[in-house]
Amino acid sequence: MKQVHQRLIVATHGQGLYEVTREIAAWVAAQHIDNGLLSVFCRHTSASLTIQENADSDVQRDLEDFFRKLVPENPALYRHTIEGPDDMPAHIKSALTNVQLSIPVTGGQMALGTWQGIFLFEHRAQPHDRELALHLIGE
Repeated sequence: MKQVHQRLIVATHGQGLYEVTREIAAWVAAQHIDNGLLSVFCRHTSASLTIQENADSDVQRDLEDFFRKLVPENPALYRHTIEGPDDMPAHIKSALTNVQLSIPVTGGQMALGTWQGIFLFEHRAQPHDRELALHLIGE
């Protein structure tokens, strides 16, 4: 059994979904592990991860619009406001989504569906460098 890990930095330029499938797939392929399990972990409390359709960008825009309406940036609604009006909503959005994904690896590739992609979901308005911890175990 082999285990490998890597950190991936994703530069964001504000709220939105940032696809990281290609970068992660390239790293997985370079590890020469035919069958295993990949964990992707977001090391932040105001960003998250999701697996979503990557064929039609309207899906990403609709998700962003939905979360903007679901969790408004209204400081009157929250106690934690010291870091700006988008901070507490970002924490809530992160709590409603995922910070960790588990993806099977078969034949040296992630076993994602045809239209599935891995996305970092940035919930803050300002640019950030987000860190993802990748861990692959298998043989």
